[in-house]
Parts: sequence; structure tokens; C-alpha cells
Amino acid sequence: MSQNTIPFTPREYDRRLKLTRRAMAAAGLDVLFIEDPSNMAWLTGYDGWSFYVHQGVLVTHEGEPIWWGRNMDANGARRTAWLSADSIRPYGDEYVQSTTRHPMQHLALLLKEMGFESSRIGVEMENYYFSAKAYTTLLAELPRADITDATALVNWQRAVKSNEEIVFMRRAARIAERMVSGAINRAEPGLKKNDLVASIYQDALTGADGHWGDYPALVPMCPSGADASAPHLTWDGSELKTGECTFFELAGVYRRYHTPFCRTVFLGTPPDDMKRAEEALIEGLEAGLDAARAGNQARDIANALAGPLERAGIERGARCGYPIGLSYPPDWGERTISLRDEDETVLQPGMTFHFMPGIWSENWGLEITEPILITENGPAEAFCNLPRQLFVKPGRASVQVPVDHRDSIPAAALAAQEINKTKPPV
Repeated sequence: MSQNTIPFTPREYDRRLKLTRRAMAAAGLDVLFIEDPSNMAWLTGYDGWSFYVHQGVLVTHEGEPIWWGRNMDANGARRTAWLSADSIRPYGDEYVQSTTRHPMQHLALLLKEMGFESSRIGVEMENYYFSAKAYTTLLAELPRADITDATALVNWQRAVKSNEEIVFMRRAARIAERMVSGAINRAEPGLKKNDLVASIYQDALTGADGHWGDYPALVPMCPSGADASAPHLTWDGSELKTGECTFFELAGVYRRYHTPFCRTVFLGTPPDDMKRAEEALIEGLEAGLDAARAGNQARDIANALAGPLERAGIERGARCGYPIGLSYPPDWGERTISLRDEDETVLQPGMTFHFMPGIWSENWGLEITEPILITENGPAEAFCNLPRQLFVKPGRASVQVPVDHRDSIPAAALAAQEINKTKPPV
């Protein structure tokens, strides 16, 4: 493919391949088969909506990785991956959703052809895209091979982001700010939820600062009222109502790199228990940001958050964050580190997380979160720049957060603060 369409430099892909091979050697693997589209893209640049069928990348200790997938998707690999033509090895449509054959039979033939019939082969067993049938078929077709679990082997190599990746995440952050600002701006009694989500998608795909927006791995989460007590509800055709809050769990995306970002809006006057929760949540969030320093552990962030919440009588047992970066549906997390009190992973500069201390009570939900970057020195850097608060709009608020994509981000942040002037004192 044309070099100017590859997302990253050849040096960046070489760095990723070396990290992966080093991890393979440590695990004693001769060959690694990855079916997670995020890992496929991270290593090769391949980008296509083809993960509903079996596909993958084979990594050995020498030469280029091998892209393997459906024949009709091979041109997509030629268009988006940095691989040479000889490294693209598709299978025919007779294998697709067949009751008499399975794509893993073709993969087994390819592995035999490459000389790995009796080798130690790593596969991603705990993965959305690698089925039980795929595993049992490989076992049957490669009886002399040692097929072992290599779940998250590549994911862990992605934990520390390169400077090139951080540039993409900053672009995604600008888009996330547009999305959240626009949602708060438009939220008013009588607005249908599906119409609000349509405008969120408009902001998401239009992008920001001249950079286009990619599709998110998760659809917008924006439940209202009692529905907001459930963190993973989406939307319906109901109308926003006075006396209810709505949280927006969204992500800006640039070239598959996600920067999730959440804020909550209340139409009317919030109840006292919600205002107390807001105060404790913000205190905990800022304490967690201060604890998110290189050399500390992931659990230090969770424990810093827990203190203010516990003093306010709020019990929080769930994890409060996860690593973010390149992702495909159905999840925008990287599925490695968890921000919770038992995770002793040492934080390193370049790690990126969605620090997400949401509170879900019986009758409402409150999400005020920050996507963060672990820096060389000092506390974490927040990718996004909007006030940390429960946004309160008494009726049809006259002051709104601008969503014009031509505006500068500081201007958007400044205007967002204007909404705070309508917020009643706690």
C-alpha cells in the first residue's frame, strides 16, 4: 500500500514487532496466532470491519507477519496493512459459516506449510473473536502441535504508548470534548433521546481541529433518570425530563484510537444526595489523579479515590478504570491492567487509562471521568479539558457549551464553565 496512508512510521511498527517477539520468546512460543482485531491493527495496520468472520495474524520470529482472513477481505489488507503481497494469505468463501468445514482447517494447512505442524503455537483463548470451535478444530487438525494460551500477550505490549500513538489520542480527545460539550448543550426537556444520540454521532464523525472522527467501539451510553442507575444502557425514543440526570459515556476516536470521556447533566435542581456524591466523587477523582504517578501502582489510584467516597458513606467495590488506546467493537479497553485495590502493576510513563469513578445509586447515576496519561514526572495528565462537575441546567439553559468544530478547545472549555454559573451551591 502507499506509504502515506499507513497510520504510523515503519520504525513504529518495527518497535511493536520487536516487543511482541521478545514476549513470545519469554513464553517459549514458536509462532503466535492473534485474532483480536486491535492486536492485528497494532502490528500490521490492518483496518476493516471483517472481524465477524475468522481472521488473524501469524507472528513468527523472523520475516513479516502473515495476514490471514477471508478472501474478499484480502484487498482490504492490501490497502491498509504495511505487509507485502506474499504476506497476505486468504481463505475461500467455502469456509465461511459452513456446516461442513471450518476456517481453522485452512489455517492449520497454512501452519503446516510454514513448518509449524509440531511447534508450540500461542492463541488468544480468552478473546471475543476466538471461539471454542476454532480451538477444538485446531487441536484436531494439528495433533502434534502444542497449542497454548497466549491471551493478552500482545495487549500487554501495548500498555506504554509511543509518542506517535499519544498524538492520535490527543486528536481523539478533542473529538471527545466536542461530543460531550454538544450533548450537554443540546440536553433539554422534551428532546428525544434518539435525536440527541444522532447529534452525538454527528459530532463524533465530523471530528475536531481538522481531524476526522472514526466509529467508536462502544455505542453512546446515555441513560436518564432511574435508568442511569444501570451503567450500560444505551438510548430509546423517550424524551429528556425535568428532574432527571443523564450521564454521557462517550469516546472520541481517531484512526481507531479511543479517548473515552464522561460527564453528567441534570435538568432542574439535583437532590441533596446527588450533590453530596458529586462533591465526594470530584475529591476522589482529583486524589486519584495525584496518585497516578510513574512508579506508583495501579491500586494506588483506586485507593486514593476510595478515601473521599468512603468518608461520604459511598461504597465502591468495582474497578475504577482500565487502559485505553486502539480498539474495535465490542470494547474500547485494552483488557490488561485494572484500576482496583488488588492490582499491583507499576505505572510507567506513556501508559494511558480511562479513570472512571462512576456512582450508580438505586435511582440515578453519576459519571465524571478523565482519560489520563502517566507522565515522566508529577501527577497524570488529563487528555480532556472540561470542568469536573455535575452540569446543572435549570429548564432551558440560555448559556450553552459551543459545539462548533472550528472553535478552539480553550474556548470550548471556557464556555463550558459558563454553565457552572447556573449551578446552585452545594
